[in-house]
Amino acid sequence: MTPIVQLYCLRVVLGIAAGAITATLAQFVFGSATGVTSLINCVTVSILFYIIAYYILKPVYRNKIEQQSKILSTGIGIYFFAWLAFLLIFYTAMQIYLV
Repeated sequence: MTPIVQLYCLRVVLGIAAGAITATLAQFVFGSATGVTSLINCVTVSILFYIIAYYILKPVYRNKIEQQSKILSTGIGIYFFAWLAFLLIFYTAMQIYLV
């Protein structure tokens, strides 16, 4: 597997993990906030999660990927798509089974 494909797959997994984390935060930490405020908080946490993962992965892929901007941009769309899909799945499951 090439480094770009590895990074892409890793971003999918990180999006799923970020979805689970932000759904849990939305249920238990941001629960007292209104719907829009809770969503904005979840988006903020997912962006922070992406930035932290970028700075962790940057030294790993620095010598493997020629264009350094590719480390930041590879998989950004699928990350947020996976995050949103799994945020909705996990949040709905928590609303059904925990409430």
